[in-house]
Formats: sequence, structure tokens, C-alpha cells
Amino acid sequence: MDNTKNKVIITVVGKDTVGIIAKVCTYLSQGSVNVLDIVSGYFNMMMIVDMANATASFAEISDQLDALGEEIGVTIKCQKEEIFEMMHRI
Repeated sequence: MDNTKNKVIITVVGKDTVGIIAKVCTYLSQGSVNVLDIVSGYFNMMMIVDMANATASFAEISDQLDALGEEIGVTIKCQKEEIFEMMHRI
């Protein structure tokens, strides 16, 4: 099985506040999505997650994270890894 098909890049961008990482990670863990890596900055977080065991579809998770982002004042976007890789090739 090709593991890269389950990987999704999630980016969170917005004003830094306490609890952003906790809220996003809590949402993902409740849906059985495994966080593989977090890269953070001011406030810019990029996560690589594995959705192989996710309890919802990519589209549902993407829509729900978009709504969560609005709720906590940041922008959250999801991209399948293969699309992200194609967009960032030199």
C-alpha cells in the first residue's frame, strides 16, 4: 500500500493565541488522524498527518477544519500530499 496517498498537509495561519495547536490536534485525534510532524512559527503551523485510519473523509475533515479555523481566528487549509508536492517542485 502506498502510504503517501494517506498523507495530508495541513497549514494553520493567523494571529498567535494560546490553544491553537491543542484545539487542532484534539480535533484530529478525535478523528483518528495521526500527526506526524509540526513545524511552527509566527503563527504558522504546517502539519503532516496520516489519514489512513481517519473516521471521516478528506473532504469532511477539510471542511470541519476550515470551520474550526474560523472559530479560533486562523485559516486552516488541507492539501493531499501529492498535490502539495506537485505545487512545490522546482
